Amino acid sequence: MTKKNILKQAAAYPHIVWSVIFIVAPLLFVAYYAFTNKEGVFTLANIGQLAQATYLEVFLRSVCFAFLATVICFVIAYPVAYFISRTSPSTQKILVMLVMLPQWLNFLIRTYSWMAILEDTGIINTVLDFLSLEPLHMINTPGAVILGMVYNFLPYMIIPIHSSMTKIDNRVLEAASDLGCSPFKVVTKVVFPLSLSGVISGITMVFVPSISTFYISQKLGGGNFDLIGDSIERQFQTTYDYNMGAAMSFVLMLLIIASMAIMNKYSDDEGGVIV
Repeated sequence: MTKKNILKQAAAYPHIVWSVIFIVAPLLFVAYYAFTNKEGVFTLANIGQLAQATYLEVFLRSVCFAFLATVICFVIAYPVAYFISRTSPSTQKILVMLVMLPQWLNFLIRTYSWMAILEDTGIINTVLDFLSLEPLHMINTPGAVILGMVYNFLPYMIIPIHSSMTKIDNRVLEAASDLGCSPFKVVTKVVFPLSLSGVISGITMVFVPSISTFYISQKLGGGNFDLIGDSIERQFQTTYDYNMGAAMSFVLMLLIIASMAIMNKYSDDEGGVIV
């Protein structure tokens, strides 16, 4: 083995140690508690309890909310990312900074801000009352929870899509136009396939935190809409049933891995046109 190869292996050791301590070990702890009872005896009872209607409803609601939030983020993010990618490099830097600017604020502060906006006596209803219009009940509703997800995770959809679009050669778009493609077909037949890798990354980066979130549903949903994250937090912070909490975390981890595997199957690593 050459000295260069030895140095390469040595450079990888810190990453391996980091992964073992902060990724592999926690996952093993989760798996251990998920398949044992309070006495440390192996059991499938924790996983079996998740088949109850109450837990199934929580999982289904979490998937539905995360799916809707991801779809809305994509519908908003794609045209925004396309518009940004068509501007000059200096303008792109400014616009990307503006997209990420809300993320500089604390997550809790951003969520509390939406509470002040959506409450029955909040900013929107105050304006409606001033205009002599009927107030709207927006807080503690499913729409408020999904809105919170969209607002907090939208930049994670815009940035990867924008990044993939900036790599598209303008000459390809010009060639498509010269060959008779309308602007709509240029976007759907050329831009979208070439930016699909960014779309897949964006979907992953929005869906994963959306399905596991808990603070948004507690504050904007008023605790009326239990999600997986809420149930897991309750097991660890209220009932202190670590085994059940670990079982739910284990199943959530499997859901996330399965969704990522499905999305990666239909992604194009090279960013080329999908036939």
